[in-house]
Amino acid sequence: MEIIIKVLQGIVGLSILNVWLIQYNKPTRWRGGDAKTILEEFKAYGLPAWFCYVVGTLKVVLAIMLITAIWYPDLKLAAASGLALLLAGSVSMHFKINDPIIKSFPASLFLAMCIIIIFYG
Repeated sequence: MEIIIKVLQGIVGLSILNVWLIQYNKPTRWRGGDAKTILEEFKAYGLPAWFCYVVGTLKVVLAIMLITAIWYPDLKLAAASGLALLLAGSVSMHFKINDPIIKSFPASLFLAMCIIIIFYG
């Protein structure tokens, strides 16, 4: 189980970094509403631009912590718990604006992975 947890840590961490550092200005099918970028997505949710930067910074820091926790396990619970909380917020925002359920799939999947890391890691 230890190897599976480490793999999940890598998947979640690298995926979050990809979204926030590489794909942030690119349209994807997962964006909320009709948004083409992360800033537009936060606007679609009715959230201010500054909140996007706060959430983005938290997600990047927590993703790096989750990856680092592969070698420094003391970071794992805090990183996975923080990401789980933020990902639950992501899922709820999709529901708030009545997005099709498929748009919340990645956030839901990564949330489930974080929960597994929290309880089985």
